[in-house]
Amino acid sequence: MSDGDKVFAGSIPELYDSYLVPLIFKAYTEDLAKRVAGLAPKTVLEIAAGSGVVTRALASKLAADARYTVTDLNQPMLDHAATKQGADERITWRQADALDLPFGEASFDAVVCQFGVMFFPDRIAGYAEAHRVLKPGGSFIFSVWDEIAANEFADVVTEAAAGAFPDDPPRFLARTPHGYHDVKLIGEELNAAGFSSLTITTLEETSSAPSARHAAIGYCQGTPLRNEIEARDPNGLGDVTDRAAKAIAAQFGEGAVSGKVRGHVIAAVR
Repeated sequence: MSDGDKVFAGSIPELYDSYLVPLIFKAYTEDLAKRVAGLAPKTVLEIAAGSGVVTRALASKLAADARYTVTDLNQPMLDHAATKQGADERITWRQADALDLPFGEASFDAVVCQFGVMFFPDRIAGYAEAHRVLKPGGSFIFSVWDEIAANEFADVVTEAAAGAFPDDPPRFLARTPHGYHDVKLIGEELNAAGFSSLTITTLEETSSAPSARHAAIGYCQGTPLRNEIEARDPNGLGDVTDRAAKAIAAQFGEGAVSGKVRGHVIAAVR
């Protein structure tokens, strides 16, 4: 993973929330929120919260006396999430590195992370931190995307971007969001971090957008793929977005489009 893979700044947070969240995150967000709320936790930590899509879904399901700490490495994303959430005395917003959490041992009943662990430069260290801050019997529930071939829009966009830069194809989507999908490896790394009880569930859903261009904007302009494109050509973002839109339309049709997405949900107990 390159340093640019972790940069969600400028207009990326707003585009991510407006285009990509409804495109691929909605079904997984509701599932994750239900799983965490079903544990009836009194103290919850969310790491790599991004634009706050899980925060908005989960907060409405937690008890009135629950305490919910929401963190992200990127302050711009956290700021965006806070403005979308609205006032809630139960929620504390805090910039934090998942590999060095600023919380004491055994502080939380549940730790949740949606599609964020793929960005950890050292996943075992991140898992060990989640283990450390969990109370005995507490749960760490997180999700990861399956391989890019099982996530159709992301795959098509990656190939379209490669066509624009054949000598140096941008590989952010394949490398990072879809680069950590080996469930055997995930289990081994959780075990190495101290978790001994875990379950892994694979969920396949349908990703839908009002148009091919909507999906192309989400991936090309609302993720760090944008950073890769602009590093190769400061004026190339529009061209790559056009290429991606045409490629999606060619495969999935004009007008509203739908494609397959697949991810894994992991629940580990301390």
